[in-house]
Order: sequence, then structure tokens, then C-alpha cells
Amino acid sequence: MKYLSGLILAIVVVSCNSKNIDIQGHRGCRGLMPENTLPAFKKAIELGVNTLELDVAVSHDGVVVVSHEPFLSRVICLDIEGNPIPEEDDMKYNLYQMTFDSIKQFDCGLKTHPRFPEQEKLKAYKPSLDEVFKMAKQLNPEIKFNIEIKAKPNFDEVFTPKPKEFVASVLKVIEANNAFAETNLQSFDLRVLEEIKKQSPKMRVAILIDEDENITTKLNSLSYKPEIISPYYKLLNTNNVEAFKRESYKVIPWTVNSFESMETMINYKVDGIITDYPNLLLNMLN
Repeated sequence: MKYLSGLILAIVVVSCNSKNIDIQGHRGCRGLMPENTLPAFKKAIELGVNTLELDVAVSHDGVVVVSHEPFLSRVICLDIEGNPIPEEDDMKYNLYQMTFDSIKQFDCGLKTHPRFPEQEKLKAYKPSLDEVFKMAKQLNPEIKFNIEIKAKPNFDEVFTPKPKEFVASVLKVIEANNAFAETNLQSFDLRVLEEIKKQSPKMRVAILIDEDENITTKLNSLSYKPEIISPYYKLLNTNNVEAFKRESYKVIPWTVNSFESMETMINYKVDGIITDYPNLLLNMLN
């Protein structure tokens, strides 16, 4: 009876703290479908997420491509003949040196992901951001987008454009799809975050905090106050979430995949949760 009472209390607490929580499908729904693909985004929308979280790179012909890495990773992609990519060639297929048409020839959906064996396997390519906007808005005109601009200083003009050009390219696609109101941009790279506010002062920005970083230190390194703090979830606790929210930040941790960690984040009263398993989070909240 004590166990049952505790379980009921936990459900009540989660329910009370979960109103208006932003359910974000990480790379679509990476636990269920091949990451950052049109089928993954379609599945996430069908499940009922509020926001699609995704990453972008840029092709040689200037197309903004949805991809976590700026190359065709051997972990998730096969070569053009459908064979595994050797370890020594892991960064060989540089998206920034390939046309979008050539990128689309590579399959990134049939290979079994070592960390997500339950993924449905199907042939899929890395889509353009434009394709994602068009498909997603057709399926759900209310869907939101959390777009990470993947940049590092040592990638500049090798794997990605410099921040100024990179940000401009992404903003151009957002504008072309009339998606400004539904979109926020995020990055770990402070140079990118500074560039976003220069080019688009009203764009909502999320500062990403890595697991080995200090949230406050990184916030203080930025010249402005972003709208969203998006840290590795284990950096959060009741006290710092309350403190950040008092300062009018939205707090949206990544990547929260277990029932226990989701329950903890909800009880911390975070504003949103980024997860590879939006189905699990939606089941908790419904």
C-alpha cells in the first residue's frame, strides 16, 4: 500500500508540473527512427511533439542540410554503393565539399545504430532544411523548430562556412518558409550565438551547455541574455532551475531519455525536454 501511495503521488506531482511543457523530438525521434530524416520528423509530428529539434550543415552548393555532423558519419550512413564506410574514411564525405544532389545519393537510414537498436530501418537521405519546413508545416501548421547550428573554429571553411555566412544561410531558409515565429536557433558556439543576434535581433536564441561546462560561466561569456538555456540535463537541480526562471530564462535540457530522468526534469519544473523518445515522454504526460 505504501508503494502504491508513492506511485500515485509521483504521478500527481508529474501531472501538476507538466502543464505547457515543450516536448521536443531530438533529431526527430532518434530512438525510434533514423535521425534527422524526413521519416523521423514525420513520426515525431504524428506522435504529438510540440517542437522538432534538428541540426544543420551546408553543402558545397549552399544548401542548408539537416545533419548532426558536417560529413556522412559511418555510424549512421552507408557509402553510395550501400556498403559500410570504413573507420579511416569516417570524415571523408565532407558535406561542405559535396553538392546536395550527391549527398542525397547516400543512405542514412538502413544501418543499425549501435545505441538505438530499436530504430525502424528504412532507406532515407539527409534532407534540406527547406524540405523539413515544407513537410512539417503541411503535417502540422503549429509545429515549432529548434535548429542547432553546428560550428567549431577548426571546422571553419573546411567543413562549414564561417559563422557569419552560416547564420545568414539558415536565416534565409527560415525567411523563405515564413517560419520565423515558430523557430529558435541554438548553438554551443558563442561566435554563432553572437552572429545570430547581429543578423536577427528578434530571433529567439538557446545557448547550449555541454556536460563539462558551467552554465553561469558560459552565460556570462555571451554579450546578451539569450531567451533559452539548454544544458546537459545532469547540470540541473531544483535550485538552479528556480534561479534561472526567476531571471526569465526558459530552461530546456537535453537529451533526456529515461523515465526517471524525465520525471526528475518535470519535477524541477523545466520549460521543455529534448528527448530521443518523445513517445515515452508523451505517455507520461497524457
